[in-house]
Amino acid sequence: MLDKSNKLKKRNQEQPIINEKIKYRKVRLINLSGDQLGVYSSSEALRIAIEEGLDLVIINNKSDPPVCRILDYGKYRFMQEKKAKEARKKQHSASLKEVKMRYKIEQHDYKVRINQAYRFIQAGDKVKATITFRGREIQHYGLAIELLKKMAKDLSNIAEIQQAPSKDGKHIIMILSPKKA
Repeated sequence: MLDKSNKLKKRNQEQPIINEKIKYRKVRLINLSGDQLGVYSSSEALRIAIEEGLDLVIINNKSDPPVCRILDYGKYRFMQEKKAKEARKKQHSASLKEVKMRYKIEQHDYKVRINQAYRFIQAGDKVKATITFRGREIQHYGLAIELLKKMAKDLSNIAEIQQAPSKDGKHIIMILSPKKA
C-alpha cells in the first residue's frame, strides 16, 4: 500500500503545475511563440492564457519570479512523451552474453565460439568467456589460460579485455568488452 502512494507522489511531482494550480503571486510570462511578455500576477496570466484558448504551465519554478508559458498542455505533454520515448529507443544497455567451452575444444568448435563472441561484441554487448573443467581436468589450468589469451588475441581488433582470466571454482572466466571508438 505504501509503495502505491509513493508512486503517486512521484508521478504528481513529475507533472508540471498548470492553470488554477499555480499559487504564486507574480510570474514571468512567455507566450506561445517564445517571446517574454513580462511579469504578471498569476490570475492575470491565467486570464491571458484562457483568452488565447490555451493553458498556463510553469516551466521553471526555481527562478524568481517563476517562469510560466502559455501553450497547449495536451500537445506539450505529447511532445515530452515522444522525446522521452525517442531517448529510450536510442539508448542501448550493454548486457553480458556468455560463450562456454572446454579447454579441449576442436578447431571448428573454437571458430564457432569466436563467431558468436564477435556477433555479441558487434551488437555492443560484453562477452563472458567461460571454460569449464570436469573432474581432474583442473590440472590443465595453463592450457585453459592459453586458450582464453588466444581468444582475446583473435578478437583484439574489436574487443578489449575488461577482466583478465581468473579462476572461479571449476571455471575460468574472462570478460571482453567492445573497444571504445
